[in-house]
Amino acid sequence: MNTWLLLLPFLLPFAGVPLTLALRKRRKIQSVLALGLMLAALGFTFGLLRAVLTTAQPVSIQMGLWQAPFGITLTADPLGVFMTLMSQIVLSAGLIYSLGSTEKVVQYPTYHPLFLALAAGLTGAFLTGDLFNLFVFAEIIVISGAVLTAIADDAYGVEAAYKYFYISTLASVFFLLGIGSLYIGHGTLNLADLAARIASAPSAPLTMAGMALLTAAFLIKSAAFPFHFWQPDFHAAAPTPVSAMLSSLVVKVGVYAFFRMTTLLFPHVQLLKTLLVVVGVAGVIYGGFGAAGTHNVKRMLAYSTLAQIGFILVGIGWGTPLALAAALVFTFNHALVKAAMLMLAGAMASRAAVKSASFEVVVGVGKHHPFAGALFLLGGMALAGIPPLNGFISKLMIFWSGVEAAQYIPLLIIGVASIVTLTYVIRSFIRIWFEPNPKAKEKAGDRLLAPALLVFLSLLLGVWAEPLVALSQWTAAWLGDPAFYIAAILR
Repeated sequence: MNTWLLLLPFLLPFAGVPLTLALRKRRKIQSVLALGLMLAALGFTFGLLRAVLTTAQPVSIQMGLWQAPFGITLTADPLGVFMTLMSQIVLSAGLIYSLGSTEKVVQYPTYHPLFLALAAGLTGAFLTGDLFNLFVFAEIIVISGAVLTAIADDAYGVEAAYKYFYISTLASVFFLLGIGSLYIGHGTLNLADLAARIASAPSAPLTMAGMALLTAAFLIKSAAFPFHFWQPDFHAAAPTPVSAMLSSLVVKVGVYAFFRMTTLLFPHVQLLKTLLVVVGVAGVIYGGFGAAGTHNVKRMLAYSTLAQIGFILVGIGWGTPLALAAALVFTFNHALVKAAMLMLAGAMASRAAVKSASFEVVVGVGKHHPFAGALFLLGGMALAGIPPLNGFISKLMIFWSGVEAAQYIPLLIIGVASIVTLTYVIRSFIRIWFEPNPKAKEKAGDRLLAPALLVFLSLLLGVWAEPLVALSQWTAAWLGDPAFYIAAILR
């Protein structure tokens, strides 16, 4: 049974690609089938989480019956299940939003197959136990995300897709060179076996070169400072449900990789952790002020992601059990809130006289839609870390972990810089919902069910944070001793 629990969260969206493509002429059935498959995958992921919690052991499969470390390993350990659960909740919300979207792109015959390919890539990336297959799934994410952006209604979609594709190609080159370096030095790409060999021979040829190349690749993929330059254009031009996935989930592949690098592959390399703290602090500062100075709601939220990723990298860099748990809580909560905020930005853009997320266009549009305003305000409070939203729990844990680790200087910097979040959230809220605009008229647009569900979940996880915090602490404890992961896979 556990074998199926591990395979189905990946196989269902993957199988949905050809199935929905075959239904390309029956759009209603295609969209409902895509959502049904995604919800079913989410249900099996909850079952997989229960299995891992019950046994306190990862669920793993050796494809082709090859014994590890040979062949392809799929592994659901606490971190992999945590990230998969997060991604599939948000992906399901993205498909719900697509059902009520007025964008032309959601009616394209290839939209839902590509969306499910993106979902399969994300799920596979989090559940693979092999470094090369992580590269393969990351490429599936890049291709599907680039094509979804290229076919967007936005006139700049093709340009943004080209930028993303070429920057991602650079990251892929670093990734492949890093993989090759580690294979030359240690003769394996299975994560568990590679971790054991690096621990026994940390000075093997090209080990540090491989680490440096992987670090560069994942900094680009996580859109961390200073490799963030592709993100605002790409996320602003993508279709609303897709931009919500890109800004909340796709950048988390890099974050996931840094969890693996700092706790499994290179836990002994303090330089890597220090680099993540420096990059994270810089991202919090640059992302906050970049969001405050932009002219477009979606671009503002894209820069905000840069700042939020910065908080997560700081927690990973500090590396204490509390800091890792805080980074996990922040990762999960940010995915919910950022997806909801981008959906709300897209919903307001769909109600403007000219469909655009530019502040000049959406100013005053919200006065006819108070419910959307309430959702946006709650989501903005979560981003800023105001109680009782889940963002407050995220930042509280990050700050407390900084105090515990005696990291007072970076803590002071990110604490002051985080105040900027409240500034740009309030400014955008006032401009969209309270500034007068005689051209703004009541108009139908994208439905608000999906962002409402995500905001409600964000409020629930702020008021009742214990389950997520407990799961994060358990996952952090698992990450703290890589011997458990290695023994479970190579047994």
